[in-house]
Amino acid sequence: MLCIRNGRVINPATEMDLVTDLWVRDGRIAGYGKDCPVDTEEPVDYLDARGCIVAPGLVDVHVHFRDPGFTYKEDLETGSRAAAAGGYTTVVCMANTRPVVDNTEVLDDILSRAASLPIHVHQVAAVSKGFAGKELVDFEDLAAHGACGFSDDGLPLTDSGLIRRAMEAARKLDLPISLHEEDPSLNELNGINKGYVSDQLGLGGAPAVSEEVMVARDIMLALDTGAKVDIQHISSGRTVDLIRFAKSLGARVYGEATPHHFSLTEEDVLTYGTLCKMNPPLRTDWDRVKIIEGLADGTIDMIATDHAPHSTEEKEREFAKAPSGITGLETALSVGLTFLVHRSHLTIMELVEKMTLNPASLYGFDCGDIAPGKRADLVIFDPNEDRTVEDFASKSENSPYLGMRLFGRIYYTICDGKVVYRG
Repeated sequence: MLCIRNGRVINPATEMDLVTDLWVRDGRIAGYGKDCPVDTEEPVDYLDARGCIVAPGLVDVHVHFRDPGFTYKEDLETGSRAAAAGGYTTVVCMANTRPVVDNTEVLDDILSRAASLPIHVHQVAAVSKGFAGKELVDFEDLAAHGACGFSDDGLPLTDSGLIRRAMEAARKLDLPISLHEEDPSLNELNGINKGYVSDQLGLGGAPAVSEEVMVARDIMLALDTGAKVDIQHISSGRTVDLIRFAKSLGARVYGEATPHHFSLTEEDVLTYGTLCKMNPPLRTDWDRVKIIEGLADGTIDMIATDHAPHSTEEKEREFAKAPSGITGLETALSVGLTFLVHRSHLTIMELVEKMTLNPASLYGFDCGDIAPGKRADLVIFDPNEDRTVEDFASKSENSPYLGMRLFGRIYYTICDGKVVYRG
């Protein structure tokens, strides 16, 4: 039996915001209050959460654990440790591994190894075989083997007929399809916004319209097919408007924003170089503000990290040759607290909702809710304690937040009633 004492319990699923004790038994929430809610003589372990928030364990629907094939950057074990250190108890891995997760053999291997990890690791399957964008995978077979959704994240799907058929297949299974929205024919160089910074550096760049034209296509296909569609890592302010429009029409479209897209801009490339190279790129401050507005009004449903570890040697190459992406799991909550809650853009309840309940709801996971009887996946953190980002549990440290002073210290991450991280 575990009792978490004197914490401010925040549970968006029930709109609970109350300083109370929380009791855990057999991996489930047993109840709340000063007295033990069950008649038992079991010994009780106590955790003091005074001054801290007790919330559902964070849920990230967009991570890259690089396993199999790129385990020098990250693997299932180190990725899980990084997730737990960031307060995450459930993550969804993308399929751009080597080999690609486009068949049941690769999927079964990942899920069998994930079963012993300290947190819940789910896996999407690819949309197209070999990420080639030409032939669909066997949606039904992969779903039967445990694929929780489908995505070719890392590469855009440019064939409209293929993506329409993919949406129809996903709709029959009622599983989400997650889309990386960039038209490669419009990009001169991936990873940096086409604008005055890219001009200054002589790098070409990727314009916002590259994202917007793909989103415009796919929200209409989502409306036509009835598919559940996740627009990944939104970078453009006009994309926010398009998603808002799609929702007004009744499309089952979900928006996903990363911490770096609501906290950084293209100007940060001048300071942090390749640590701010990502696909889609950081854009203007106008875009950043529009993304925050979309988070505040509910147009953007989720905060997802797009955790993308790379080695130091890879990131220290010249800009055009360096890979895109940053590590994100261990800084996401702090970036959300610092740039959204402490600047009064979101309440703490709203931030927690976008990092727990909403992403869990997209996939229909049994998490993101800590009402009695629910799974005891929890994070305990002080939202007002500041810290300097100094090191990572991840294998990689490719982060512009390294050395920054951010709010939010995680004291405990608890998964299935077991402490998997102590800060």
